[in-house]
Amino acid sequence: MLKKTITMITFAFTIMLLAACGGESNGSSGGQLVTISGSTSVGPLAEKLAIKYEETEDVKIEINQIGSSAGITNAINGVSQIGMSSRDLKQEEIDTGIEQLVIAYDGIVVVTHPSNPVKDITMEQVKQIFTGDVTNWKQLGGKDMEIVVVSREDGSGSRDAFQEIVGYESGQLIRNAIVASGNGNIKTTVATNKHAVGFISFEYIDETVSALAINGVEAKAVNVLDGNYELSRPFLFVHEKEVPEAATKFMDFILSSDGQKIVESAGAIPVTK
Repeated sequence: MLKKTITMITFAFTIMLLAACGGESNGSSGGQLVTISGSTSVGPLAEKLAIKYEETEDVKIEINQIGSSAGITNAINGVSQIGMSSRDLKQEEIDTGIEQLVIAYDGIVVVTHPSNPVKDITMEQVKQIFTGDVTNWKQLGGKDMEIVVVSREDGSGSRDAFQEIVGYESGQLIRNAIVASGNGNIKTTVATNKHAVGFISFEYIDETVSALAINGVEAKAVNVLDGNYELSRPFLFVHEKEVPEAATKFMDFILSSDGQKIVESAGAIPVTK
């Protein structure tokens, strides 16, 4: 009886080891595993690309949307094979030897509640709103009501890019601003508050919010490509020089004509046009 029990325990332990080894090296799908983490702006696009790629390749792509800075750190430290960023790399990040790949371009759009009559503002007015120099929509030709500013959290690539382009620093953000984590939360907050204004990625634009023109230029991909729409930034994959073959092949797919068609259909702007 004792011998039989020991044999059963040994067998069960062997099965667990095999399962663990298989999961670590191959992923739950039985194929190779690609790990990606980072920007909540790049994340939805990466997921669409991953779904299509997994249809034809024996690979499992795991994507964790935790913010640009965290994703870059994960790639530098080898926690993830690929980091996603919606901002340019900082010098100290570049100095680590991390490499970057532009997979798409994106516009950042300033959004309000659909009922707000203000549809076009200048870049200087955007800065005045987010730094608190303009606090009432009446000052911009709108209704007499307080402006509620909605911004992204610290570490957000979208926030860093937005502030750099508009021309203010985190310490200048109006103190009573609502801080929301992720594009989706900003969109939901603005869509349910007639006083609100925020900024989101192009791919999140829908009928629940109103996209403002900046300096008379509409938030459209063609205007980004032409260089006329100023609120734009690259979508980056960052990675160590040497990455697993499966990760390299996925990045090659993204830059292929099929991959860039998915980029365009997702609302982002292709690298190759």
